[in-house]
Amino acid sequence: MRLDIPDHTDHGPDAFRRRVLYIPGYDPFPPRRYRELYRKEGAAQAAISGYQIAIAAKAAAGPYGWRAETRIGGRAAVAEIDVLVWSDIVRASMAQGILATYLQLLRTAWAYIGSGALFRLMRLRKGPMIAALYPIVFLLLQLLAALLVGGYLAALAADHFHWLAGAALGTATVVALLLWFRSQDHRVFAYYLMHDYAYSAQAKGANPPALEVRMAEFGAAIHAALNSDVDEVLVIGHSSGAHLAVSILADLIRAGLPADRPALGFLSLGQVVPMVSFLPGATRLRADLGYLSARDEITWIDVTAPGDGCAFALCDPVSVTGVAPEGKLWPLVISAAFTLTLSAERWRALRWRFFRLHFQYLCAFDRPGDYDYFQITAGPVTLADRFRGRSPSKSRIEAPVNRWRGVS
Repeated sequence: MRLDIPDHTDHGPDAFRRRVLYIPGYDPFPPRRYRELYRKEGAAQAAISGYQIAIAAKAAAGPYGWRAETRIGGRAAVAEIDVLVWSDIVRASMAQGILATYLQLLRTAWAYIGSGALFRLMRLRKGPMIAALYPIVFLLLQLLAALLVGGYLAALAADHFHWLAGAALGTATVVALLLWFRSQDHRVFAYYLMHDYAYSAQAKGANPPALEVRMAEFGAAIHAALNSDVDEVLVIGHSSGAHLAVSILADLIRAGLPADRPALGFLSLGQVVPMVSFLPGATRLRADLGYLSARDEITWIDVTAPGDGCAFALCDPVSVTGVAPEGKLWPLVISAAFTLTLSAERWRALRWRFFRLHFQYLCAFDRPGDYDYFQITAGPVTLADRFRGRSPSKSRIEAPVNRWRGVS
């Protein structure tokens, strides 16, 4: 479906045009799920808020994406939305056997405990730390259960037959149970989360080489968008995609932006930046955080919510990392305030669905405030204008608690 959007609206100006480049978090799934989510939730939000939105196939070649058209308050807008894909890198990092995953567990636990990062992170928000400890505890419980059952059956077989039979049965039982536990991970996400945290911790916070190559490609796509005939280029980083966007945008600004360019906005959603920036090897990220926070070429809005247990809600990622420079401008830290922007009935339905809540920023709110993902991405107002004069959340956390503050 397409809206009847002419070249000029009833109010006279051309339809507002935007390029959106969305960087997902650590997600192995193909990008089409984001289009379906946008289509479904955008229609729901438009019905609630009283505006029009239509989603269509993307006209131009390039990254996977779609076209969104809106009419809001009598003004028309068109957005070309691209998903910058790194799901293939995620899938490759998740292609680990059971033994390799348990070795990852030990290395990752040591990376956070040995560096002292774990104890510093616990001063910020308990939710993401519980999420970080969850896969460690759950995988260890799975291993313990498999060993106990395998040991019990091994003892029975040894008593009735021979110790070799017991050893064989016990080993087979342990392996079978661990394989079954892994087959059920789509229900509990223990392996998924373990791979996620291990990916960031494998080089103590430094980006793996393959990811750096992909980030350079993302930067090229954003630079091309800045040379296109649009009113705004909006970069969105969700979850761990937020810290990738920080470094990509910092690199672009250092290299020099086009002189005659559209407005540049950066929206970080449900960020988990401290999980990386608090590690000793994250010198690049810390430098990029400090640099980007003082640049007037960009508008950076950081949106989280205390109800999202997987994000560092209302933690200013620059300040808590301890790299806030003099003249710091960004980010503007605001709350999506799930308990206010979702009805009591809706909040009760979602409250304990932790992974779903981590994606609520991309979804409809039945009691929306000034945060509306679909008006921000497809509406006729820039990110800067939408939040101009907006005060940051009073409950934000800015105390610098990170031990490791070296930059490169």
